[in-house]
Amino acid sequence: MGFFTDAYDLFCISLVSKLLGRIYYTEPNSPNPGSLPPNVSAAVNGVALCGTLAGQLFFGWLGDKLGRKSVYGFTLILMVLCSVASGLSFGHTPKGVIATLCFFRFWLGFGIGGDYPLSATIMSEYANKKTRGAFIAAVFTMQGFGILFGAIVALVVSAGFRNSFPAPAYEVDAAASLVPEADYVWRIILMFGTIPAALTYYWRMKMPETARYTALIARNAKQAAADMSKVLNAEIVEDAAAAADRDAGGGSNEWGLFSSQFVRRHGLHLVATTTTWFLLDIAFYSQNLFQKDIFSKVGWIPAAKTMNAVEEVFRIARAQALIALCGTIPGYWFTVALIDVVGRFAIQLVGFFMMTVFMLGLAVPYHHWTTAGHHTGFVVMYGFTFFFANFGPNSTTFIVPAEIFPARLRSTCHGISAAAGKAGAIVGAFGFLYAAQDQEKPEPGYKPGIGIRNALFVLAGTNFLGMVMTLLVPESKGMSLEEISKEAVDDEAAAAA
Repeated sequence: MGFFTDAYDLFCISLVSKLLGRIYYTEPNSPNPGSLPPNVSAAVNGVALCGTLAGQLFFGWLGDKLGRKSVYGFTLILMVLCSVASGLSFGHTPKGVIATLCFFRFWLGFGIGGDYPLSATIMSEYANKKTRGAFIAAVFTMQGFGILFGAIVALVVSAGFRNSFPAPAYEVDAAASLVPEADYVWRIILMFGTIPAALTYYWRMKMPETARYTALIARNAKQAAADMSKVLNAEIVEDAAAAADRDAGGGSNEWGLFSSQFVRRHGLHLVATTTTWFLLDIAFYSQNLFQKDIFSKVGWIPAAKTMNAVEEVFRIARAQALIALCGTIPGYWFTVALIDVVGRFAIQLVGFFMMTVFMLGLAVPYHHWTTAGHHTGFVVMYGFTFFFANFGPNSTTFIVPAEIFPARLRSTCHGISAAAGKAGAIVGAFGFLYAAQDQEKPEPGYKPGIGIRNALFVLAGTNFLGMVMTLLVPESKGMSLEEISKEAVDDEAAAAA
């Protein structure tokens, strides 16, 4: 449920950013409704990602220092408070409202950032080696449901307001097309994500610390045995001899993140997990956050001036719900079903390859897709790129870092990998906004860019690079966490010494 809320909070902003433009930036007597200026649009869409990057690094490190459970509850409280606060953004001027919104969205992102390394690490440390991939993938699958739930909430809220407060299209009557009550629409949508998060707080606090953390890092084997007895409903007794061996050899494998030992054993692994996640998120987030712009360009969503403000939210939400249902969610579940059969490496390699193919399939005949009568084909192809992102690197880049690093650095290394991904997301969110502008007729306030067609070629290139970097990713299917990270070897060497 934490991941469900993360996705809801991160992606719901794309549903309401057009509405924010209408409410706060409409010029009187303008032929078209207002839109967020370039710098404001970049800030509103990207500020939560900046917070997430910082949160992944900070809470990833803290999770290895203080324990998974204690930090896990704090991230949830931060998400709930900042989600409510962002919906209550206030100010006398448009700049004041947007500045307040960006402030709370940054700290919301900071809390979300903590959920990434902690959710993955907790799940990997609880799961058994046969089904571990499926369990971690199932946590990540909730991202798809969060995106879908965001679209459904936006559909329900906008449909309710549309029926209760009917308004003409902007081109018919500009002033009347924006009813005062529309200001409630975006606030309700942003705040609704707190409900599922708040409901899970009790269960997070009841969950014991993972036995691997307690035994391997806190070095309390007795407590670890007691915790696992609770979880498995079976009597588990600590092996006194093994515990004594581990305590005696405690100093032998205490090398840290910046040691030559780590670089020799896991340096390439960290390079592989950070670069693949970075390259994937450039494509994934630019696609996700700017779906509405692409749909408008190919004519799947009508021109803004032909609708009133609330109708536009409804149309954008409907389009995003269809993409989530047909492309995003099925991809996640294919991963859950096949990851422990096919393996992480094959799914990631094929996923990157197919994303490259479909991006080129969109970019090469782009002019064909944008002519009337071919829009459905474009949306189908676009949906397939989402399918292979999720039945591919979007899932595996989350799973692999939670498995291949040693327990005392697992949360930190997952946080570093995820932060590299968010750096890619920031490049995608800010870069795509400017790069995709038309070379001849950019939107008001923007400089000419390379156009959507060339931007799709660039994204195809990043996906191809991701495929190349995947060759460095180790396979972890069917192995215990101690075998993969070679901690078992450390313990044997310490015992022998």
